[in-house]
Amino acid sequence: MALLVQRPFPDFTCAAVMPDGSIDDVFRLGQYLDGHIGVLVFYPLDFTFVCPTELIALDHRVEAFQQRGVRVAAVSIDSQFTHAAWRSTPVDRGGIGPVRYPMLADTKHEICRAYGVQADDGVALRATFVIDAEGIVRAQHVNDLPIGRSMDEALRLVDAVAFHAEHGEVCPAGWQQGQDGFAATGAGVAGYLATRATSL
Repeated sequence: MALLVQRPFPDFTCAAVMPDGSIDDVFRLGQYLDGHIGVLVFYPLDFTFVCPTELIALDHRVEAFQQRGVRVAAVSIDSQFTHAAWRSTPVDRGGIGPVRYPMLADTKHEICRAYGVQADDGVALRATFVIDAEGIVRAQHVNDLPIGRSMDEALRLVDAVAFHAEHGEVCPAGWQQGQDGFAATGAGVAGYLATRATSL
Protein backbone atom coordinates (compact mmCIF):
# COMPACT_ATOMS: atom_id res chain seq x y z
CA MET A 1 0.00 0.00 0.00
CA ALA A 2 1.27 3.44 -0.93
CA LEU A 3 1.64 6.07 1.75
CA LEU A 4 0.37 9.28 0.19
CA VAL A 5 0.11 11.47 3.30
CA GLN A 6 2.15 14.70 2.86
CA ARG A 7 2.33 14.11 -0.91
CA PRO A 8 0.37 15.68 -3.80
CA PHE A 9 -2.74 13.66 -4.61
CA PRO A 10 -2.55 11.50 -7.75
CA ASP A 11 -4.73 13.27 -10.30
CA PHE A 12 -6.71 11.30 -12.86
CA THR A 13 -9.44 11.46 -15.49
CA CYS A 14 -12.24 8.91 -15.71
CA ALA A 15 -15.94 8.54 -16.47
CA ALA A 16 -18.30 9.55 -13.66
CA VAL A 17 -21.97 9.73 -12.78
CA MET A 18 -22.64 13.23 -11.54
CA PRO A 19 -25.07 14.24 -8.77
CA ASP A 20 -27.76 15.13 -11.33
CA GLY A 21 -27.52 11.64 -12.87
CA SER A 22 -25.67 12.76 -16.00
CA ILE A 23 -22.51 10.99 -17.17
CA ASP A 24 -19.26 12.92 -17.54
CA ASP A 25 -16.88 10.85 -19.68
CA VAL A 26 -13.88 13.06 -18.83
CA PHE A 27 -14.23 13.83 -15.14
CA ARG A 28 -10.89 15.08 -13.75
CA LEU A 29 -10.40 15.08 -10.00
CA GLY A 30 -8.10 18.11 -9.95
CA GLN A 31 -10.59 20.19 -11.90
CA TYR A 32 -13.41 19.07 -9.60
CA LEU A 33 -11.48 19.96 -6.43
CA ASP A 34 -10.36 23.33 -7.87
CA GLY A 35 -8.61 24.51 -4.69
CA HIS A 36 -11.15 23.04 -2.26
CA ILE A 37 -10.59 20.45 0.44
CA GLY A 38 -11.55 17.07 -1.02
CA VAL A 39 -12.67 13.73 0.36
CA LEU A 40 -12.13 10.74 -1.93
CA VAL A 41 -13.91 7.57 -0.81
CA PHE A 42 -12.93 4.22 -2.34
CA TYR A 43 -15.26 1.23 -1.96
CA PRO A 44 -15.19 -2.33 -3.38
CA LEU A 45 -18.26 -2.77 -5.61
CA ASP A 46 -21.76 -1.60 -6.41
CA PHE A 47 -24.68 -3.86 -5.48
CA THR A 48 -22.88 -5.35 -2.50
CA PHE A 49 -23.51 -5.34 1.24
CA VAL A 50 -21.48 -2.95 3.41
CA CYS A 51 -20.97 -0.50 0.52
CA PRO A 52 -24.53 0.89 0.37
CA THR A 53 -24.48 1.63 4.09
CA GLU A 54 -21.31 3.69 3.66
CA LEU A 55 -22.42 5.58 0.55
CA ILE A 56 -25.83 6.39 2.01
CA ALA A 57 -24.13 7.57 5.22
CA LEU A 58 -21.87 9.77 3.08
CA ASP A 59 -24.89 11.20 1.27
CA HIS A 60 -26.57 11.97 4.61
CA ARG A 61 -23.59 14.21 5.41
CA VAL A 62 -23.35 15.98 2.05
CA GLU A 63 -24.76 19.25 3.43
CA ALA A 64 -22.24 19.18 6.29
CA PHE A 65 -19.39 18.75 3.82
CA GLN A 66 -20.80 21.44 1.51
CA GLN A 67 -21.11 23.90 4.39
CA ARG A 68 -17.37 23.47 4.89
CA GLY A 69 -16.65 23.99 1.19
CA VAL A 70 -15.56 20.36 0.82
CA ARG A 71 -15.94 18.40 -2.42
CA VAL A 72 -16.68 14.70 -2.05
CA ALA A 73 -16.43 11.87 -4.59
CA ALA A 74 -16.71 8.07 -4.41
CA VAL A 75 -14.85 5.58 -6.61
CA SER A 76 -14.99 1.85 -7.33
CA ILE A 77 -13.96 -0.40 -10.21
CA ASP A 78 -17.54 -0.54 -11.52
CA SER A 79 -18.50 1.22 -14.75
CA GLN A 80 -20.41 4.48 -14.89
CA PHE A 81 -23.39 2.47 -16.19
CA THR A 82 -23.38 0.19 -13.14
CA HIS A 83 -23.11 3.27 -10.91
CA ALA A 84 -26.13 4.78 -12.68
CA ALA A 85 -28.12 1.58 -12.25
CA TRP A 86 -27.28 1.40 -8.53
CA ARG A 87 -28.34 5.02 -8.04
CA SER A 88 -31.63 4.15 -9.75
CA THR A 89 -32.30 1.18 -7.47
CA PRO A 90 -34.48 1.94 -4.45
CA VAL A 91 -32.79 1.78 -1.07
CA ASP A 92 -35.16 -0.92 0.15
CA ARG A 93 -33.95 -3.11 -2.74
CA GLY A 94 -30.25 -2.67 -1.99
CA GLY A 95 -29.72 0.49 -4.00
CA ILE A 96 -28.34 3.81 -2.82
CA GLY A 97 -30.75 6.24 -4.47
CA PRO A 98 -29.68 9.49 -6.16
CA VAL A 99 -26.63 10.33 -4.05
CA ARG A 100 -25.43 13.92 -4.28
CA TYR A 101 -21.78 13.46 -5.13
CA PRO A 102 -19.93 12.11 -8.19
CA MET A 103 -19.44 8.36 -8.50
CA LEU A 104 -16.23 7.62 -10.39
CA ALA A 105 -15.63 4.61 -12.64
CA ASP A 106 -12.20 3.00 -12.22
CA THR A 107 -12.83 0.20 -14.73
CA LYS A 108 -9.12 -0.18 -15.56
CA HIS A 109 -8.15 -0.26 -11.86
CA GLU A 110 -5.67 2.55 -12.51
CA ILE A 111 -7.01 4.83 -9.79
CA CYS A 112 -7.06 2.30 -6.96
CA ARG A 113 -3.53 1.25 -7.94
CA ALA A 114 -2.34 4.88 -8.03
CA TYR A 115 -3.72 5.34 -4.51
CA GLY A 116 -2.31 2.00 -3.35
CA VAL A 117 -5.63 0.55 -2.20
CA GLN A 118 -6.29 -2.33 -4.60
CA ALA A 119 -6.99 -5.56 -2.74
CA ASP A 120 -5.62 -8.90 -3.91
CA ASP A 121 -8.91 -9.75 -5.64
CA GLY A 122 -8.78 -6.53 -7.67
CA VAL A 123 -11.41 -4.42 -5.90
CA ALA A 124 -10.60 -1.31 -3.89
CA LEU A 125 -10.33 -1.51 -0.13
CA ARG A 126 -12.51 0.82 1.96
CA ALA A 127 -10.17 3.80 1.81
CA THR A 128 -10.74 7.48 2.56
CA PHE A 129 -8.35 10.25 1.54
CA VAL A 130 -8.59 13.85 2.74
CA ILE A 131 -6.88 16.27 0.37
CA ASP A 132 -6.21 19.84 1.49
CA ALA A 133 -6.86 22.98 -0.54
CA GLU A 134 -3.26 22.92 -1.79
CA GLY A 135 -3.69 19.42 -3.21
CA ILE A 136 -1.72 17.61 -0.49
CA VAL A 137 -3.03 14.38 1.02
CA ARG A 138 -3.44 15.09 4.74
CA ALA A 139 -5.20 11.92 5.90
CA GLN A 140 -5.39 8.36 4.62
CA HIS A 141 -7.60 5.76 6.29
CA VAL A 142 -8.05 2.18 5.04
CA ASN A 143 -10.38 -0.54 6.30
CA ASP A 144 -10.52 -4.18 5.26
CA LEU A 145 -13.52 -5.25 3.17
CA PRO A 146 -15.84 -6.46 5.99
CA ILE A 147 -15.42 -3.32 8.12
CA GLY A 148 -17.52 -0.23 7.38
CA ARG A 149 -16.22 3.27 7.99
CA SER A 150 -17.51 6.19 10.03
CA MET A 151 -18.34 9.10 7.74
CA ASP A 152 -18.43 11.27 10.86
CA GLU A 153 -14.71 10.55 11.20
CA ALA A 154 -14.18 11.83 7.66
CA LEU A 155 -15.94 15.05 8.68
CA ARG A 156 -13.80 15.30 11.82
CA LEU A 157 -10.63 14.92 9.75
CA VAL A 158 -11.80 17.64 7.36
CA ASP A 159 -12.38 19.95 10.33
CA ALA A 160 -8.93 19.16 11.73
CA VAL A 161 -7.24 19.86 8.38
CA ALA A 162 -9.09 23.17 8.08
CA PHE A 163 -8.34 24.12 11.71
CA HIS A 164 -4.62 23.50 11.31
CA ALA A 165 -4.51 25.43 8.02
CA GLU A 166 -6.26 28.42 9.63
CA HIS A 167 -4.61 28.50 13.06
CA GLY A 168 -1.32 26.65 12.64
CA GLU A 169 -2.03 24.69 15.80
CA VAL A 170 -2.08 20.92 16.17
CA CYS A 171 -5.19 18.88 16.97
CA PRO A 172 -4.97 16.50 19.94
CA ALA A 173 -6.50 13.05 20.22
CA GLY A 174 -10.25 13.05 19.69
CA TRP A 175 -10.27 16.72 18.68
CA GLN A 176 -13.65 17.99 17.47
CA GLN A 177 -14.65 21.22 15.74
CA GLY A 178 -14.92 24.03 18.28
CA GLN A 179 -12.33 22.57 20.65
CA ASP A 180 -8.91 23.99 21.36
CA GLY A 181 -5.70 22.99 19.66
CA PHE A 182 -2.26 24.00 20.83
CA ALA A 183 1.11 25.12 19.53
CA ALA A 184 3.44 22.29 18.51
CA THR A 185 5.94 23.15 21.24
CA GLY A 186 6.90 21.70 24.58
CA ALA A 187 5.11 24.55 26.35
CA GLY A 188 2.07 24.08 24.13
CA VAL A 189 1.59 20.39 24.90
CA ALA A 190 2.40 20.89 28.60
CA GLY A 191 -0.21 23.62 28.91
CA TYR A 192 -2.81 21.51 27.13
CA LEU A 193 -2.14 18.38 29.20
CA ALA A 194 -2.15 20.34 32.45
CA THR A 195 -5.88 20.90 32.13
CA ARG A 196 -7.08 18.13 29.82
CA ALA A 197 -4.98 14.97 30.30
CA THR A 198 -7.61 13.24 32.43
CA SER A 199 -10.33 13.76 29.80
CA LEU A 200 -8.38 12.29 26.87
